[in-house]
Amino acid sequence: MTARTGRVARMAVLGLLAVASAPVAASAQVDVSGTWTLSVSTDNGVTTPSMTLEQNGSALTGHYSSETLGEQEVSGTVDGRSVTISFSARLQGQSIPVVYEGTVGDDGRLTGTIDLADGMLSGTFTATRSSPDP
Repeated sequence: MTARTGRVARMAVLGLLAVASAPVAASAQVDVSGTWTLSVSTDNGVTTPSMTLEQNGSALTGHYSSETLGEQEVSGTVDGRSVTISFSARLQGQSIPVVYEGTVGDDGRLTGTIDLADGMLSGTFTATRSSPDP
């Protein structure tokens, strides 16, 4: 093997390593810690709750506040850019599960769906971080 062939081989290996590592960088886990303002649309109308999240690795904890669902402690997970947040709320005298599932976009907004009472009511949401790190 000549010196030139060796250099070409090393460059080819480096190029393959760069390509192989690209999917890992693209799916790097986002940090969603901070205070978020949401716009939630369901068949019942639009609401604007807020949420403060703390992230420890892939685990989320925090607080949710809205006129409709009240003050609630939340938990959830982050997997890459995918975020799931859930809590139980009291609505019309009954405890119902509430699940937000979304994705953080390149613009930093969190968008996705909300499911209330195991499919009895659903909708969409967009969340914008108003301040990082609670």
